[in-house]
Formats: sequence, C-alpha cells, structure tokens
Amino acid sequence: MSEERTYDVLVIGAGSAALSAAIAAVDEGARVAVLEKAPREERGGNSALTEHMRFPYNNVEELLPLLDNPSDRDIEAIRERLPKRDQADLWDEVMRVTQGQSDPELLEVHVREAYPTVLWLRSKGHTWMPSYANPLAGNVVSMSGGGYGLQQRNFLYLESRNVDIYYQAAFRELMTDKTGAVIGANVLLPEGYQQFSAKATVIACGGFEGNAEMRARYLGPGWDTVKMRGVPYNTGDGLQAALAIGAMAYGSWSSCHASPQDVNRPWFGLPSNQADGRGQGDWSRYAYPYSIMVNKNGERFVDEADDYRALTYAKMGRAILAQPGGVAFQIFDAKARRLGLGLETYDRVGATGAKADTLEDLAKKLSIDPEGLVRTVREFNAAIQHGELNPNPWRGDGKRTAGIPIRKSNYSISIEEPPFEGYAVCCGITFTFGGLKVDPKTAQVQHVAGRPIPGLYTAGEMLGGLWHWNYASGSGMMAGATFGRIAGTNAAKAALQLVRAK
Repeated sequence: MSEERTYDVLVIGAGSAALSAAIAAVDEGARVAVLEKAPREERGGNSALTEHMRFPYNNVEELLPLLDNPSDRDIEAIRERLPKRDQADLWDEVMRVTQGQSDPELLEVHVREAYPTVLWLRSKGHTWMPSYANPLAGNVVSMSGGGYGLQQRNFLYLESRNVDIYYQAAFRELMTDKTGAVIGANVLLPEGYQQFSAKATVIACGGFEGNAEMRARYLGPGWDTVKMRGVPYNTGDGLQAALAIGAMAYGSWSSCHASPQDVNRPWFGLPSNQADGRGQGDWSRYAYPYSIMVNKNGERFVDEADDYRALTYAKMGRAILAQPGGVAFQIFDAKARRLGLGLETYDRVGATGAKADTLEDLAKKLSIDPEGLVRTVREFNAAIQHGELNPNPWRGDGKRTAGIPIRKSNYSISIEEPPFEGYAVCCGITFTFGGLKVDPKTAQVQHVAGRPIPGLYTAGEMLGGLWHWNYASGSGMMAGATFGRIAGTNAAKAALQLVRAK
C-alpha cells in the first residue's frame, strides 16, 4: 500500500449529489478529492441518465433566469400549462405520493432550499430549456443536455478548480479515530488498496439497487431478478460501510423507485449511451396512464392513473413485478394516436409490442389470454363515467370508472376503435429509498447512539427519510443537489475549522 493521501474533504461518489457537495466544498476553500467507482467513460452515476429537477417557483418570471433567450412563444406556453409550482404545491406533492410519511424536517429543507439551489447551479454554468411539448414529461423545463450534460459541466467545473478525481475507485470502509470521528476511507484503486485521509467525508455513492442480494433482502422476493434503469455501480457500499460504524438506518428500506420499462431493455444503463444518442428514456414506457395495463391473463391489476404520470410512474414497477412472469401490457386503441398521447415516442425507439385490428388478434400476438383481454376491455368500457377527457400531463382530469373491482381515476379512454396496440413492459428499478439518518440542516450523519458522527455527511440516494413507496418525478435530482450542497458546505466548514484549530 502506498503512502496515505490527505485532503480536507473527501467526497465518495460522483453523481449530482456528490459533485454538488464537491463544488460547495471547493467554494468554501477546502482541498477536495472525489472518488468515482466507475471508469472515466462511465462517470456520473444515475444522475447522468436523468432529465430534470423538480423545484418550486411562484411564477413563470422565476423560471426566466434559468433559460437562455426563451422566446415569447415558450414563455406563454409555459404560462398556459404550469404557471407555478410553489413551495406549498411541492410539499403537498411529496406528502401525497409518500402517503404522508416523508420526514417533515427533511422535506421542509428540501422545499425551502430547492429554488436557491437551482439558482446556485445556474451560477455554475448550468442552464434549463423548455420541455412543455412532451406529453409524458410532467414538467415544463428540463436541464440543458439532461443529466448527462449537467454532470459533464459539473466535472469540468471541478477539473478547472484542480480537484483530484479518482476513477475505478471502489470504496471499502470508513476509517475512524478513537473518538468515533471519521478520518477518511480505505479504497481499492486499480493499483491496489489506498488510504485517503480527510478531516471530513461526504458519502454520496448511491443506494443498493445494483446489489441483487441486498434487493432480495430488503425489497423482497423477485427483486433480485429485476432490470436496472440506473448504472450497475451502486451496490450499497456506502450504506454498508456507514452502518458498520454505527450510522442510523432511516427511511423506507423496503421500497424503491421502479417504473414501467420495455420488456427487452438492457439489464442496466450507462452514461456513455447518453453521449452517443441512445438515451435512457428510449426504454421507458410512460404512456401507461392513457392505457389499460393487463397481465398475461388479460386482467387489469392496478389503477393506471390514480394521479398524473409524474406522481405515479415510480410505483408502477412494483405492481408489474407482482404479475405472472413479472410482465404486463399497455393496451391502447386508435384514439391514443389521434389525441397525441405519446405513442410516437414508442415508434421512434422501437418499443416491443404489436398492432392488430381485433383484440383477439392483438392478444395472440402478445401471448395474452384472448378471452381474458376481451372480457376486461368490455367491462372497462362499460364502467367509464361521464365527464370531460383531458389527458393533461400536469394534472388529473377526473375521467374515471365505477363499478369494477379496480377503478381508474383519471384519463379513462375506451378501448374500442381499431387498430389496437399493445406494448410489453417489465419492472425497472432506478434507485432504493432506504438510507441514513441525518441532521436536516447540515446533512451530518447520525449515530445509533443518538448523536452526530463527527466528520461524516451524506446526500443523494444515501439520505433516508424523504421517499416512501412512491416518488415525484425529478425529486431525487433536486434533493441530491440541495442536500449535496448542504453536505459539502458543512463538511468544508468543519474541516477548515479543524485546520485552523491546529
């Protein structure tokens, strides 16, 4: 083993949360190192596979500083679709999707600091662009270049500040002194084990979604077999190392972000695919609120639209996994095309599916029980109630069913006009919700003894308590940047205070 490497702040991980922490620590004047488990060409974590952040704003004028030269048409289009999402709206959305279980102190910080964090990111060179035209987006602005672009800019910023970034750096364990303070980490580099000494450490290296054993242990049977939307590098290393020194586990360790994905999607996603045009969204199948979803028996098994897409997609994967073979089918008729409900995106990426002029033929092509599908469609059509159909990606329309065991709460569109279409989907896990307990104001990790762990901070998927069972689109990226900034700032202040004390 070579000589110990010493820094003020060590950041373990290289997703948006970790890089936000590193940038914040550098801004405080700390000497920082970043450890990335992936090789350089696959750097950036799950964040490089995302598209947007969910943050509050009081009016369209608050969005304008984020956009480069927006046109009058863009401004008016945003104003018509989603003119505001204030802090109360964001609070309510998170509490709605988590059934009131989100930690209120964490959520208060997330809601209050999200917009200032977006402005902070803007000051670092990041920009946003209108995305209101996407019928499946659920948001009106997205990061320029998506998460991949954001992460590349983050790396460039850190490189311009001479931050040391180590690739293929597999974190093994946290080092502590006799007081229990974290003083660095033991890391496996390509040339062997290396000790990194630091006065403060931020662990932000993801959940355990890339670890089949941990998925089965915490999420339950069948979860060891699911495909990942994210990178394969998030194997719970940081969580296990923190728990080993007494960190308090917190949040929902038995739930995760899991969404409908093409049945033939790859087993995991890679940032390099974003660079060559094969985007992560090519495999997502998010037109489901306007469909009926059935299993191999032709039976509906879930309310496809108990809310709008952005507030339901992250729980749909669990429902799909529970079906025979872990497979389901999104069924549409010709009206979906006429109404422009997102199937053109399925065409563009070659979604796995079939078309037919009769439901029986469609069922045969998809290996669905024909009698079951015909019966389900007949009962569903008869259950649709009066009301105006308004397939709006930013709010429900109340067009519902009644009198059938599994209701549909919004966007109830009859399946009766050929040609019929069906698309095969599976469960794809993005990230796990279980994490560590922190002080919401500082992101400092808490010990099971009921006190802070000196020198240890966390953010991103490793921060527990915000998400339970479900999730609002773009919230993880926003929380990662917000608490990453908080963690990096406080880690740097603590580290530099120790330097001054010497």
